[in-house]
Amino acid sequence: MKKLIVLAALALGLAACGTEGAPTAQFDDERQSDISCMKHQEQTPGEEYFDEGNWDTVVSLSLLRYYTSNGAKPYCDGKTATDADQGWRKLYVQMGAEKNNLR
Repeated sequence: MKKLIVLAALALGLAACGTEGAPTAQFDDERQSDISCMKHQEQTPGEEYFDEGNWDTVVSLSLLRYYTSNGAKPYCDGKTATDADQGWRKLYVQMGAEKNNLR
């Protein structure tokens, strides 16, 4: 029983270490659907996203594909980019994408 408790504690400790420093904001790629207008991002990327060492391939490719395909489209509510939108757009350009793809 004592071994089981120790193993459980180690597993919890390792799980906590595995998620430490992971980006918390989620980019909404609208399920990569064919869209006529963009919706605003609900979350602003944290500073951890701007550290190239933290770039996740899936998130990076999703972001790059989304803005390359849709970045010149208007927002569905007719308004300009929010602070959250601007954060993701800044990251898109930092990843090496063309700023001209953005409206």
